[in-house]
Amino acid sequence: MNLAVTLLVAVAIASVIGTCLKQGQPYPNYVIKFGPFWFQVFRDLGLYDVYGSGWFLFIMTFLVASTSVCLFRNTPTMIKEMTRFRDHVTKVSLRALKNHREDALDKAPEEVEAAVTRTLRSHGYALRRKERTDGVVLSAMNGRINRMGYILSHLAIIVICVGGVINGNLPLKYELWTGQKKVATQDLAASQVPEQSRLPVSTSSFRGTVNIPEGSSANVVFLPIRDGYLMQQLPFTIKVNKFSIEHYPSGQPKSFDSKVTLYQPDGKKIEDAVIRVNHPLIYNGYSIFQSSFGDGGSHLVMKAWPLTAGGGKPFAVKGDVFSHLPLNVGGVHRRLELTNFQFFNVRPNNDPNSKHKFRNIGPSFTYKLRKASGEALEYKNYMYPIKMDGHWYYLSGVRSSPAQDFRYLHIPADSKGSPVRFMHFLDAMKNPALVRQAAKLAASESLGVVGIKEAVLTPRVAQTAEEMVGTLLKSGFRGVAQETRARMDDGNIPQDRRPALENFARLVLERTLAELYRHVLSEEGQPVTGSLTSSQQAFFADALTAISALPRYGAPVFLQLTSYKQVQSSGLQISRAPGKYIVYLGFGLLVGGVFLLFYVAHRRIWALVTRRDDGGTGLLLAGVNQRDPLGFSREFSRLAEEIGLRLRMKRSVD
Repeated sequence: MNLAVTLLVAVAIASVIGTCLKQGQPYPNYVIKFGPFWFQVFRDLGLYDVYGSGWFLFIMTFLVASTSVCLFRNTPTMIKEMTRFRDHVTKVSLRALKNHREDALDKAPEEVEAAVTRTLRSHGYALRRKERTDGVVLSAMNGRINRMGYILSHLAIIVICVGGVINGNLPLKYELWTGQKKVATQDLAASQVPEQSRLPVSTSSFRGTVNIPEGSSANVVFLPIRDGYLMQQLPFTIKVNKFSIEHYPSGQPKSFDSKVTLYQPDGKKIEDAVIRVNHPLIYNGYSIFQSSFGDGGSHLVMKAWPLTAGGGKPFAVKGDVFSHLPLNVGGVHRRLELTNFQFFNVRPNNDPNSKHKFRNIGPSFTYKLRKASGEALEYKNYMYPIKMDGHWYYLSGVRSSPAQDFRYLHIPADSKGSPVRFMHFLDAMKNPALVRQAAKLAASESLGVVGIKEAVLTPRVAQTAEEMVGTLLKSGFRGVAQETRARMDDGNIPQDRRPALENFARLVLERTLAELYRHVLSEEGQPVTGSLTSSQQAFFADALTAISALPRYGAPVFLQLTSYKQVQSSGLQISRAPGKYIVYLGFGLLVGGVFLLFYVAHRRIWALVTRRDDGGTGLLLAGVNQRDPLGFSREFSRLAEEIGLRLRMKRSVD
């Protein structure tokens, strides 16, 4: 019993872990969630596939063996207990029971025996009569089926464990342990998956997923195993004709379903069906669930804005999600890997005047820019500008690892809701002639502001301003500040004069950038003769913040999504679990066994009828019940009173 309880506790703990910790995910997901140290600890413990781990299957198998032995040894005793009336009792043993009653009656023994028999049988007791030298013993039992509860509950454990072991697919585990099957780790097309990573149709049980774009079909699923997968062949082909999704007004998914058609391997149509969340399609022992959705290879059209010097004019880029494209911007080579397109992006609504807690900020797409060395940065760009703190920005997130959050570049949108003005301003900063002209004008004005009228200093100050603009493009404002301090260190500038020189350098740079900005506005047909308007000043400040962040952005180009044709993909989970029906049977047996154990009481009553020396009859009535002693005491008293009423006996005090 101790061993069985220990094993059951271990199975219960494992089941809790398997329920709380999402099973069968790719290893990188667990690394992101737990970190490298705990990821390795949990991996070594087999917690990412609890129900298929070796130690869990061993416990289940050992529990089956242990419980089977227990059931084999004790079932005959239980059955014997159900059929044995124990009519060998004595007066001493009956009087020793808590519930007993002894009366002297003026009735004949036959009348007493008949009254006892009728009373007990009317209450559902089974009786056995035995004549002895000292009288007649009536042995009665009720609820003896209670003993079947022990048998059924133990048998249920065996049946449930057998079903679990069957669903655990021990043959596959053995093939993986012996190297007959190997986990594929490369991202390959289904036709290129090696034979050692393929599973035949005859696999007893499995659970895998497959993403099928609209209008496409598949006859395989992929089983996540450790850091890779196995490919399971299906005995049918499933085609996704149409994927539908409904959204709440906020843009959050409300429901989604797939209209599918099943085909036999020879192409013969089996049936049409609609798969919804929590409404799977069951076919020939295979369960097909609607588990997720995603992009199925949407067609994207983008406008590439060069960010580096010599990048040239913006150009169009076309590609499908999951495709790879070469990208050459001003001699900088990258491989563009389009990874996802998301039609809805729901974010908390910070507008106090809105009734909705969430808002949809429009489509976005993610991609990677990979160097020839293999290093890559991942980006997420939104199609439309987003309003933040009263200003509109194009957001472009960047990160070097999926474990990191995106860091967003905020590109200000102009009055037309486009990034054109920002890009023209950036181009002006990269134009040496424009920068030189703006620097000369800014140098002259700045020297006048501080009261220096020496014209010979103007070229030197203008040259410094040009260099600061170049540093700003390469290293941001932080780099400009560091370079300014380095110049003063090289020139042995006294500490008391440095703050004034830093302020002057800042003034020259600001005026140079302002002149470039005025030039951009003039090119747009908005010549500025006086001070900038508040909106122009706000755009100017936001643009400088974005330009200062470009060195950390790490991309030679900004990709603006201009149009798209969405292709959706249905994520289906297909499983085969022949052991589940065995498990259902086991739970049925368990429910029945628990009901018999807790709600059916096994009660025994004995009546010893003897002839007294004075010609009367002695009746010794006794009973026992271990499940509900208090309730049985009340029942025993009622039975004794009913026998007395039947006999109209005169009760004597023992």
